[in-house]
Amino acid sequence: MKPSAILAACAGLIMLAACGTGDAGNNSAQAGSGEVNLYTARHYDSDQALYDRFQQETGIRVNVIEGRPDELVARIQSEGERSPADLFVAADAGALWRAQRANLFQPVQSETLNAAIPANLREPAGNWYGFMRRARVVAYDSARVRPEEVDSYEKLATPRFRGKICVRSADSVYNLSLLGALIEAWGEERAEAWARGIVANMARQPEGGDRDQIRAVGAGVCEVAITNSYYYIRMANGDDARDREITQRVRLGFPSLDGQGAHVNVSGGGVLARAPNRDNAVRLLEFFASADSQRHISANNNEYPASPNVEAPEPVAAHANFTANPMSVAAFAARQPQAQSIMSRVGWR
Repeated sequence: MKPSAILAACAGLIMLAACGTGDAGNNSAQAGSGEVNLYTARHYDSDQALYDRFQQETGIRVNVIEGRPDELVARIQSEGERSPADLFVAADAGALWRAQRANLFQPVQSETLNAAIPANLREPAGNWYGFMRRARVVAYDSARVRPEEVDSYEKLATPRFRGKICVRSADSVYNLSLLGALIEAWGEERAEAWARGIVANMARQPEGGDRDQIRAVGAGVCEVAITNSYYYIRMANGDDARDREITQRVRLGFPSLDGQGAHVNVSGGGVLARAPNRDNAVRLLEFFASADSQRHISANNNEYPASPNVEAPEPVAAHANFTANPMSVAAFAARQPQAQSIMSRVGWR
């Protein structure tokens, strides 16, 4: 992500149309006028190339409003019936679930989307679809940790890692979704015991983002960090020589949940209930789910394609040989409120 540049330019609760490529508020009332208004919590430079290509291929202009997911949801709610929003995109299933819970989506049945996206990576009624995957896994110090010591999420909460784990705060939606998956698999009592174990094993109070956790492993602050896969891949192949050096010693491991594979979250989107340009929104969502778009996002943002028929390009392919847990993203997304309560109870700050 590049939140700093965007958010600095567009500070405050809501990012207005000045952040995007067009004035959604003024133009979108013209339903079917050859435009689509995208409210997105994804803030990646490479996504703009997708919007440009969609416009070139279809003649439909993409007006982009960027912001944090809950801010965008609040904006859509405040706009009410006059909202120009057509499509909401977020980089976390829980954020999509919260938008669904606020009755912001309309179900979409699309043979194109159903063919491209596995059933477990989309909302069952068609309210939203994941088009990219991101694994919530671990980075570990290969000199001090054996791979088999981090091959399950359960092991991370054992005394073996007392004072040796770095992790983001309870505000991280990725941690909430991971804990939501554990609640779905184990039940609340066992998931809470796991979270309590993680807190006991923290090497420091949560701080920073995922890359900060990986760098902390490289600096010897901790032996293991919980992170999204694409941050590690980006560091291993980026321009920063220090980050590349860290990933020579810090390895990426894929813990399994109940022997069924690593937890995966999604980037995805849903068509909004009052979308003035509903057909264009469906078309844009189908475009995001296309094989070409999934390869583009994977190549530029190091996420995994959602479709099993789309091979990840290098350098992502080098880290794509893992088993993804088949749990429905809609199931663990709905567990986020419970996950938040557990984190509060166990002192995960």
